[in-house]
Amino acid sequence: MAGLAAQTSKEGFKEKIIKISQLVDEGNSLSVAFHYYPDVFSAFYVSLVKTGEASGKISESFYYLADHLEREHDIESQIRGAMIYPIFVISVLLVVITIVMFVVMPRISELIKETATNPPIFTVMMLNFYDFLSHYGWIVVLSFFAMAGFIIYYFKTEKGRQVYDKFSLTLPIVGGFFKKIFLIRFTENLSTLISAGLSINSALKITKDTIDNYIYKQIVSETEEGVSEGEKISSVLVKHQEYVPPFVVQMVEVGEQTGKLDKNLMEVVNFYQKEVKREVDTFIAMLEPILIIFLGAVVALLAISVLSPLYGALGTI
Repeated sequence: MAGLAAQTSKEGFKEKIIKISQLVDEGNSLSVAFHYYPDVFSAFYVSLVKTGEASGKISESFYYLADHLEREHDIESQIRGAMIYPIFVISVLLVVITIVMFVVMPRISELIKETATNPPIFTVMMLNFYDFLSHYGWIVVLSFFAMAGFIIYYFKTEKGRQVYDKFSLTLPIVGGFFKKIFLIRFTENLSTLISAGLSINSALKITKDTIDNYIYKQIVSETEEGVSEGEKISSVLVKHQEYVPPFVVQMVEVGEQTGKLDKNLMEVVNFYQKEVKREVDTFIAMLEPILIIFLGAVVALLAISVLSPLYGALGTI
């Protein structure tokens, strides 16, 4: 533990490692020590370590955790990587529009008044928009922040979270992507816990707490209740084919019949991870030319709006 603390650069995490080491030295088990820090070690981690301690295979439990973290990191990295480029392009576009609206347009407006030229329609639209922002911009900004604050507050409520979770799964294109992400987390967590030696009931109960989507949390909760009453996992999942594809149900059913549920669940994980990576790569490949065309069109529009009145003014000289 002292070696791990020395290798950690974050002071807060280093202090927690030292305190965990002290708890273990005082006679507490590692799982109990982890339990004191739920913000770092979730019930998923604690349960795996506790199972490893009971079976005498704690090293294997840590192996499962390392494998789990690596897969989670891969998924998050793919999602973040897909968002970097569009965020950068949109940020640049907003900066360009802000400079044109609040630096260039006031001077263009003065030039048009001095030369009495008739500006093109695009320039008129930009000038009208500038005048609107000059007089009512503060109302727009306040309204935007008020609306954003209300939306954030509403989605943090239980009802709002449920609405968001359900709505996000029905969105075109991205809805299917989100479903695959949650299916990966469900099957991967369940497989890891079963492989570590937990009972299916306990594994389902812990997996339910690791999923942050209301719909899938309800499905797992219903599955847990069904298994407690003697049903099979597949017989419960088949009732939710809108969110759990037949492929997943069939893999689970085969795993239950052959006694290799954990391995079949991991096959589902591997399949959907490849699907997610392929979709992210396709999304990035399609997004780049679309954003370039969009950015070029906006810049061209701004250029026409700015340069046309300048040429008109030069023609009057």
